[in-house]
Amino acid sequence: MAPRVDAIGLVVADMSRSLSFYRRLGIHFPEGAESEPHVEAALPGGLRLLLDTERTVRSFDPDWQAPEGGGPRAALAFACDSPAEVDKVYADLVAAGFEGHKEPWDAFWGQRYAMVHDPDGNGVDLFARL
Repeated sequence: MAPRVDAIGLVVADMSRSLSFYRRLGIHFPEGAESEPHVEAALPGGLRLLLDTERTVRSFDPDWQAPEGGGPRAALAFACDSPAEVDKVYADLVAAGFEGHKEPWDAFWGQRYAMVHDPDGNGVDLFARL
């Protein structure tokens, strides 16, 4: 049997802030998880999103370091139901104090597209078919 993708893991500096961000994108994490060192959420299609604090990662990998210069650690893409939803979700995240990277635009490949950063600088793309 070949290996199969089971989970996407992100290392986060502030669990509470990261949970706030991803909950705004519709990912359901357990209530009260803000103080946990590791949390998981089920994603559509059977994948899981795993969040681990930097301290947790260093507990088993003492030499782990965040990327130099604060660059992205990973990227995720979220499909929206409509171009208007891309605009709405982007505006909601920016209004909540999260970093907008590229405001919504109509991409040449036929999608409404926007880019934000989660609290740790990971890229998060929002898109919908035009």
